[in-house]
Amino acid sequence: MTCIVGIVDKKKKTVVMGADSQGTGGLHKSLRKDTKIFYNGDFLIGCTSSFRMIQLLRFSFHPPLIGNKDIYEYMCTDFVNAVRKCFADGGFMSKENAVENGGTFLIAHKDRLFCIMDDLQVQENLVGMDACGCGFTYALGSLSTSTGTMKDRVKKALQVAEQWSAGVGAPFNILETK
Repeated sequence: MTCIVGIVDKKKKTVVMGADSQGTGGLHKSLRKDTKIFYNGDFLIGCTSSFRMIQLLRFSFHPPLIGNKDIYEYMCTDFVNAVRKCFADGGFMSKENAVENGGTFLIAHKDRLFCIMDDLQVQENLVGMDACGCGFTYALGSLSTSTGTMKDRVKKALQVAEQWSAGVGAPFNILETK
């Protein structure tokens, strides 16, 4: 299910992120009132994987203070460790062959965009855009070729993902880092 899209706006020094609203399970789909994209403190988060994970990140997770750390180092250490604890406390973290698994989500802070993968590795894409969810390849293709404002590009990427992926559905929510 899902398509979450993010792109760095170098001119405004922000990140624009968008998400669809469809929940998918097997052949059933529902358009969810609860959004897959939200603010948590200074962070903009957009999630795929599980609505339980979304609820934990939105309502139970309290990001630790960044302090003077480099944001990438912070994401790989303090942030991910706090996410692991939140997921474990919320009954969401799974473990297989001694490897912990959570879910996938995009997270933005100011003008930096990261993807946290299922195994909680932190990815920062060199091209200043990323996407996750079942529609991510369509969205990245669209972002790579589109022009216009960042919000227009994100909306178009979500529309393209909806056109080609059965797991993506409008309405779309688009937010920008503070």
